[in-house]
Amino acid sequence: MEKIRLEIIGMSYSQSKSGAYAIILGEQDGKRRLPIIIGSFEAQAIAIEIEKIKTPRPLTHDLFKSFAETFHINITEVIINKFSEGVFYAILVCSDGNTEYEVDSRTSDAIALALRFNCPIYTYEHIVVAAGIIMEEEEDSEVISPEVKKDIHAEHEDDFSEYTLAELNKLLKSAVESEEFERASKVRDEINKRKQGS
Repeated sequence: MEKIRLEIIGMSYSQSKSGAYAIILGEQDGKRRLPIIIGSFEAQAIAIEIEKIKTPRPLTHDLFKSFAETFHINITEVIINKFSEGVFYAILVCSDGNTEYEVDSRTSDAIALALRFNCPIYTYEHIVVAAGIIMEEEEDSEVISPEVKKDIHAEHEDDFSEYTLAELNKLLKSAVESEEFERASKVRDEINKRKQGS
Protein backbone atom coordinates (compact mmCIF):
# COMPACT_ATOMS: atom_id res chain seq x y z
CA MET A 1 0.00 0.00 0.00
CA GLU A 2 1.23 3.45 -0.87
CA LYS A 3 1.90 5.62 2.17
CA ILE A 4 0.77 9.22 2.57
CA ARG A 5 3.15 11.50 4.44
CA LEU A 6 1.60 13.63 7.18
CA GLU A 7 2.74 16.73 9.01
CA ILE A 8 1.50 18.43 12.15
CA ILE A 9 -0.77 21.29 11.18
CA GLY A 10 -2.01 22.39 14.58
CA MET A 11 -3.07 21.57 18.12
CA SER A 12 -5.84 23.07 20.21
CA TYR A 13 -8.32 22.19 22.92
CA SER A 14 -10.80 19.52 21.87
CA GLN A 15 -14.28 20.90 21.21
CA SER A 16 -15.86 17.47 21.66
CA LYS A 17 -14.11 16.04 24.73
CA SER A 18 -13.48 17.90 27.95
CA GLY A 19 -9.88 17.90 29.19
CA ALA A 20 -8.57 16.58 25.88
CA TYR A 21 -6.75 18.12 22.95
CA ALA A 22 -7.07 17.80 19.19
CA ILE A 23 -3.96 17.43 17.08
CA ILE A 24 -4.45 18.00 13.37
CA LEU A 25 -2.30 16.08 10.92
CA GLY A 26 -2.38 17.08 7.26
CA GLU A 27 -1.25 15.28 4.15
CA GLN A 28 1.85 16.84 2.69
CA ASP A 29 0.96 19.01 -0.31
CA GLY A 30 -2.74 18.25 0.13
CA LYS A 31 -5.89 19.62 1.74
CA ARG A 32 -7.04 16.58 3.70
CA ARG A 33 -6.64 16.60 7.47
CA LEU A 34 -6.79 13.96 10.21
CA PRO A 35 -8.07 15.35 13.52
CA ILE A 36 -6.94 13.09 16.39
CA ILE A 37 -8.12 13.48 19.99
CA ILE A 38 -5.31 12.98 22.49
CA GLY A 39 -4.87 13.23 26.26
CA SER A 40 -3.34 16.17 28.09
CA PHE A 41 -0.10 14.35 28.98
CA GLU A 42 0.57 13.42 25.36
CA ALA A 43 -0.42 16.90 24.17
CA GLN A 44 2.07 18.35 26.62
CA ALA A 45 4.80 15.97 25.40
CA ILE A 46 4.16 16.98 21.78
CA ALA A 47 3.94 20.71 22.53
CA ILE A 48 7.12 20.70 24.63
CA GLU A 49 9.09 19.24 21.72
CA ILE A 50 7.55 21.61 19.15
CA GLU A 51 8.22 24.60 21.40
CA LYS A 52 11.68 23.27 22.37
CA ILE A 53 10.98 23.81 26.07
CA LYS A 54 13.79 22.58 28.31
CA THR A 55 12.54 20.57 31.28
CA PRO A 56 14.62 20.09 34.44
CA ARG A 57 14.23 16.30 34.24
CA PRO A 58 13.59 14.09 31.19
CA LEU A 59 9.93 13.37 30.45
CA THR A 60 8.79 9.85 29.53
CA HIS A 61 9.26 10.27 25.77
CA ASP A 62 12.69 11.85 26.27
CA LEU A 63 13.66 8.92 28.50
CA PHE A 64 12.45 6.50 25.82
CA LYS A 65 14.64 8.27 23.24
CA SER A 66 17.71 8.17 25.51
CA PHE A 67 17.09 4.50 26.26
CA ALA A 68 16.72 3.63 22.56
CA GLU A 69 19.82 5.58 21.57
CA THR A 70 21.86 3.92 24.34
CA PHE A 71 21.15 0.57 22.68
CA HIS A 72 21.58 1.94 19.12
CA ILE A 73 17.92 1.70 18.19
CA ASN A 74 16.40 4.34 15.94
CA ILE A 75 12.79 5.03 15.00
CA THR A 76 12.86 5.48 11.22
CA GLU A 77 9.16 6.19 10.68
CA VAL A 78 5.74 6.21 12.31
CA ILE A 79 2.76 4.75 10.48
CA ILE A 80 -0.86 5.38 11.49
CA ASN A 81 -1.98 2.01 10.18
CA LYS A 82 -5.54 1.50 11.42
CA PHE A 83 -8.73 3.42 12.20
CA SER A 84 -11.49 1.51 13.95
CA GLU A 85 -14.53 2.70 15.91
CA GLY A 86 -13.16 6.23 16.13
CA VAL A 87 -9.72 5.15 17.38
CA PHE A 88 -6.44 5.56 15.48
CA TYR A 89 -3.71 2.94 15.82
CA ALA A 90 -0.03 3.33 14.98
CA ILE A 91 3.24 1.46 14.75
CA LEU A 92 6.82 2.56 15.27
CA VAL A 93 9.20 1.28 12.61
CA CYS A 94 12.48 0.74 14.48
CA SER A 95 15.92 -0.32 13.35
CA ASP A 96 19.09 -1.41 15.12
CA GLY A 97 21.08 -0.96 11.91
CA ASN A 98 20.64 -4.57 10.85
CA THR A 99 17.03 -5.54 11.47
CA GLU A 100 13.79 -3.59 11.20
CA TYR A 101 11.05 -4.07 13.79
CA GLU A 102 7.46 -2.85 14.07
CA VAL A 103 6.25 -1.90 17.53
CA ASP A 104 2.60 -1.21 18.36
CA SER A 105 1.97 2.25 19.81
CA ARG A 106 -0.76 4.67 20.74
CA THR A 107 -0.93 7.30 18.02
CA SER A 108 -0.31 10.17 20.44
CA ASP A 109 2.85 8.53 21.80
CA ALA A 110 3.99 7.72 18.26
CA ILE A 111 3.67 11.39 17.24
CA ALA A 112 5.56 12.55 20.34
CA LEU A 113 8.35 10.10 19.53
CA ALA A 114 8.40 10.97 15.82
CA LEU A 115 9.17 14.57 16.79
CA ARG A 116 12.02 13.49 19.06
CA PHE A 117 13.54 11.11 16.53
CA ASN A 118 12.90 13.57 13.69
CA CYS A 119 11.28 10.86 11.60
CA PRO A 120 8.36 11.03 9.14
CA ILE A 121 4.74 10.22 9.98
CA TYR A 122 2.70 8.28 7.42
CA THR A 123 -0.77 6.84 6.97
CA TYR A 124 -2.70 5.06 4.22
CA GLU A 125 -5.30 6.29 1.75
CA HIS A 126 -8.16 4.24 3.24
CA ILE A 127 -7.58 5.88 6.65
CA VAL A 128 -7.63 9.39 5.20
CA VAL A 129 -10.83 8.49 3.29
CA ALA A 130 -12.47 7.07 6.45
CA ALA A 131 -11.42 9.70 8.98
CA GLY A 132 -10.14 12.71 7.08
CA ILE A 133 -11.71 16.09 6.50
CA ILE A 134 -10.99 18.51 3.67
CA MET A 135 -9.82 22.02 4.45
CA GLU A 136 -10.23 24.38 1.51
CA GLU A 137 -8.49 27.37 3.02
CA GLU A 138 -6.72 27.87 6.29
CA GLU A 139 -5.65 31.05 7.97
CA ASP A 140 -1.98 31.37 8.75
CA SER A 141 -1.67 30.44 12.38
CA GLU A 142 0.75 28.99 14.86
CA VAL A 143 0.95 25.21 15.06
CA ILE A 144 -0.05 25.29 18.72
CA SER A 145 -2.97 27.53 19.63
CA PRO A 146 -1.99 30.48 21.86
CA GLU A 147 -4.13 29.18 24.76
CA VAL A 148 -2.47 25.75 24.73
CA LYS A 149 0.97 27.36 24.34
CA LYS A 150 0.33 29.56 27.37
CA ASP A 151 -0.69 26.54 29.47
CA ILE A 152 2.32 24.48 28.38
CA HIS A 153 4.78 27.27 29.09
CA ALA A 154 3.11 27.99 32.43
CA GLU A 155 3.38 24.34 33.40
CA HIS A 156 7.14 24.52 33.03
CA GLU A 157 7.84 27.92 34.51
CA ASP A 158 9.50 27.95 37.92
CA ASP A 159 8.72 31.61 38.63
CA PHE A 160 5.37 31.64 40.41
CA SER A 161 5.52 35.26 41.58
CA GLU A 162 2.83 36.37 39.11
CA TYR A 163 0.27 33.84 40.35
CA THR A 164 -2.43 34.60 42.91
CA LEU A 165 -2.78 32.34 45.96
CA ALA A 166 -5.91 30.77 44.45
CA GLU A 167 -4.04 30.04 41.21
CA LEU A 168 -1.14 28.55 43.16
CA ASN A 169 -3.49 26.22 45.03
CA LYS A 170 -4.98 25.13 41.70
CA LEU A 171 -1.49 24.54 40.28
CA LEU A 172 -0.54 22.53 43.35
CA LYS A 173 -3.58 20.29 43.00
CA SER A 174 -2.91 19.81 39.27
CA ALA A 175 0.77 18.97 39.87
CA VAL A 176 -0.06 16.39 42.55
CA GLU A 177 -2.78 14.77 40.39
CA SER A 178 -0.36 14.46 37.44
CA GLU A 179 2.38 13.18 39.81
CA GLU A 180 4.70 16.11 39.08
CA PHE A 181 5.97 16.10 42.65
CA GLU A 182 9.04 18.23 42.04
CA ARG A 183 6.85 20.98 40.60
CA ALA A 184 4.30 20.48 43.39
CA SER A 185 6.98 21.04 46.03
CA LYS A 186 8.07 24.30 44.34
CA VAL A 187 4.47 25.53 44.23
CA ARG A 188 3.96 24.52 47.87
CA ASP A 189 7.11 26.45 48.84
CA GLU A 190 5.76 29.54 47.10
CA ILE A 191 2.41 29.18 48.92
CA ASN A 192 4.18 28.81 52.29
CA LYS A 193 6.35 31.83 51.54
CA ARG A 194 3.23 33.90 50.81
CA LYS A 195 1.51 32.73 54.00
CA GLN A 196 4.54 33.57 56.14
CA GLY A 197 4.77 36.99 54.55
CA SER A 198 1.13 37.84 55.24
